[in-house]
Formats: sequence, C-alpha cells, structure tokens
Amino acid sequence: MPAAADTTGTQKEPPVATVVNRSGQSKIVLICEHASKHIPSVFGDLGLTEAAKISHAAWDIGAQELAEQMSVTLDSMLVLNTVSRLVYDCNRAPAAPDAMPSQSEKIVVPGNRGLSQQQKLHRIKTVYEPFHASVQTVLESAGPDAILVTIHSFTGVYNGQQRATEIGLIHHHDDRLAKKMIDLSVQFTHHPFALNQPYSQRDGVTHMLERHGTQNAIPNVMIEVRNDLINTTEKQRNLASVLANVLSRSLQSLGLPIHSREIL
Repeated sequence: MPAAADTTGTQKEPPVATVVNRSGQSKIVLICEHASKHIPSVFGDLGLTEAAKISHAAWDIGAQELAEQMSVTLDSMLVLNTVSRLVYDCNRAPAAPDAMPSQSEKIVVPGNRGLSQQQKLHRIKTVYEPFHASVQTVLESAGPDAILVTIHSFTGVYNGQQRATEIGLIHHHDDRLAKKMIDLSVQFTHHPFALNQPYSQRDGVTHMLERHGTQNAIPNVMIEVRNDLINTTEKQRNLASVLANVLSRSLQSLGLPIHSREIL
C-alpha cells in the first residue's frame, strides 16, 4: 500500500508525548524517545512491510517497559514518545539527515523518500516540537536540580554484525554520570557496561542530551540496552532494578540530589 501524503487527517490521535508518574518525587526525569512503533493515520503506513512496522527500525523494543519499571523503582517522572521514529526521530535535530530516514539499516521507508519542505515542516511541527516542549515542561517541574536520563534499546545484530555490547552509557559533553555508572556497575551486576557503545556523540545520537541537558547545565546520560536482555517482563523488571540502583548510587557518589522534588 503506498504511503499517504502528509496532510491533515480526521482520525483522533493521542498526544505525541505521554507523561507517566507525573507526581513522582525523584529529581531524575526519564525520557524514552523511541517508545512506540505507532504511525499516525495521516502518514498512512509509510509504504512499510508488516515486518518492518514492528522491527527495531520502527522503535526501541522493550525500552518503554524498561523505562516504566525504572519510573516505579525511582519514583521518577517519565516522558514517552507515542510516535514511531520512522515518522520523526525525536532524538535528532530537524536538520539531521536521519530525522526522517528514507532507510534504516536494511529497511527502506518509501513514505520518507522525496519529502517536500512542507511535509518535513509538518512533521517537525506536529511531532518534534510538541514532544520536546513536553520534555522541557517536565524537566522544569522537577526543579533546578533535575537529572536527565534517556532510555533506549538496540538490536544485537546490525547490518549483519553481531554486537558484543550489552549495556551502553552514552554522554554528550558532560561525562560525569556516564563514567561514574561505569565505575560502579561492577558492584551490582554481571552485565558489562560500556562507555559510548554501541553509539557515541559522533553518531549524532546525543541531540536529546545536548538540547535539554548540556544547554541547561543538567547532568545527563543515555542508557542503551541490547534488546534481548529486556524481551520478557521478568528481564525488564530485573534490569530496571539494576539500572536504578547503579544510577542512584552514582548520583549519590557525585553529590547530586535525587529525591524530595517540590511540586510546582
């Protein structure tokens, strides 16, 4: 089925951002930019096959559930994106070439080929901007000592290559939290943590950290988990507990407050 044009649709769609645990008392704010594989009806099916629609190219498999478990454990607010990254990748700036990718790994996205400036602007205005506005609002409600943590998952095989990394911690300019978590992780889990793997700032994956963390002097880190480690509810629950523990201990070690948020 051909992809639909980017025009105003009639079907009611959910907001592009959902806030979980809005009354959470932690200073930690969790973000999951690639939580959903949902493609709003206005975009048709982007010309994707059924397999492509549910593949890792469309979303971070298991990331939402992991983030939700961490939100409970940490009593943190969590912002979930409800739109597939194949419509717009909210961890990319509007000028980034892969913000609306025409191909992701080996998966072709016909509905993203030859987009006009008007079509691109429509996605920026209806997906990117409202999502980032929600993130900014939640961070502001967490107060001046907010901590920004983004939750992602990645596939164990990429372009035919096996990835050995299990859990990656990625940073933008501020590497304090990522490095502290690496240092302390061996005390709490047998899963190896790796710095700036399987991606790093050079791959253009730190837009969220830069826009909402670095530019506002907010400590930040991106957590990347290989998706076979979180493909069941039990695995998600167990790893959420480990990550929450490592994150909390690291913040304490750095002398950063993590609780008693004032409700504004």
